[in-house]
Amino acid sequence: MRTSTREPIRAALCGAVAAVLLASLIAIGSRNLAHFDAALVGYTFATLFAAFGITYRYSMWLQRPPTAIYWKRGWQVFLSRERLAGNLAAWPKRVIGAFALNNFIFKRGKTRWAAHWLIMWGCLLAAAITFPLVFGWIHFQTPPDDFERYRVYVFGFPTFSFRIGSLLGGMIFHGLVWASFLVIAGVMLAMRRRMRDHGAEAVQQFGEDFLPLFLLFAVSITGLMLTASYTWMKGYAYDFLAIIHAACVIFTLLWLPFGKFFHIFQRPAQLGVTFYKDAGRAGEPAICRNCGEPFASRMHVEDLIRVERELGYSYEMPGDAAGHYQFVCPRCRRLSMALAQGRLWQAGRGREVTDRPGIVDVAAMMDEAAGSAAAIERA
Repeated sequence: MRTSTREPIRAALCGAVAAVLLASLIAIGSRNLAHFDAALVGYTFATLFAAFGITYRYSMWLQRPPTAIYWKRGWQVFLSRERLAGNLAAWPKRVIGAFALNNFIFKRGKTRWAAHWLIMWGCLLAAAITFPLVFGWIHFQTPPDDFERYRVYVFGFPTFSFRIGSLLGGMIFHGLVWASFLVIAGVMLAMRRRMRDHGAEAVQQFGEDFLPLFLLFAVSITGLMLTASYTWMKGYAYDFLAIIHAACVIFTLLWLPFGKFFHIFQRPAQLGVTFYKDAGRAGEPAICRNCGEPFASRMHVEDLIRVERELGYSYEMPGDAAGHYQFVCPRCRRLSMALAQGRLWQAGRGREVTDRPGIVDVAAMMDEAAGSAAAIERA
């Protein structure tokens, strides 16, 4: 198996570059920290750590043989000359369907889809508002000739202005409130499913399934309490609530690279898998070496063989007509497994062992695979 020490070093370098690049963008976007709020320095350092951790883990994930081959083949298929026009035409539709609408989750269940969709868009809205404000990329100033308006500055450049009491102003100033409502509704639906769905109960874990929901709920509810404090309670307990809210946000940011939240950054890579599958269906099929029927794309089977070899597994069968076990269709695999078990049962009872010509010898293959697995474990 691959034991290269270069992979963690390469991933750490990528993470360091990402953190330094983000820090540089913060300094540039806030005009040398002129528009940076020092009270938000805790959020900033937590975000820098999250950027390092996410990039490190993402780099390690991309260096795994299965992910690496999908990543490489996905870009090759997407940018291939004969398929580029069609891929570009299909890309917007797939982005909207897979990411904006989450159609792949809707097929699994409407409640599950609603929970995921509400949480996703609530988090995206909150991130689009929070991070630019924390980094000093966006700030508001009152024009000297009109104290009833705010002008929005992006990276230090003036853009549009709006009246403070207008509908647009209310939507901008309460954007995090609307995001919190979306997230809380999604968390409630997700918690309901996790407490009532027996299938989910059987496989769920606290750190992977409940802790992310608790963190999202804590961040949202403490944010709403801050709004209630300065809007209707004249700032009562505002300092205490601000500390609690900051602790929840910082812990969530620190948890991003390690928990289930990491799949947020993995999901866009799945888009390349869809183009890979399209190319496989349009290309040459893999023909079963046993029954002669097509069962998958040849590109996928050959890539699977390559990944197995990189991982140290060998399923070649030089003395068999199939040549490699991956070129045997699932039906013939099941049939050969049953026949192999029958042969072992006959041999165990001292009966004459019968065989069927042309069927893959799975018993011998299983012995070879067990030997190679033991060798890998010893290594």
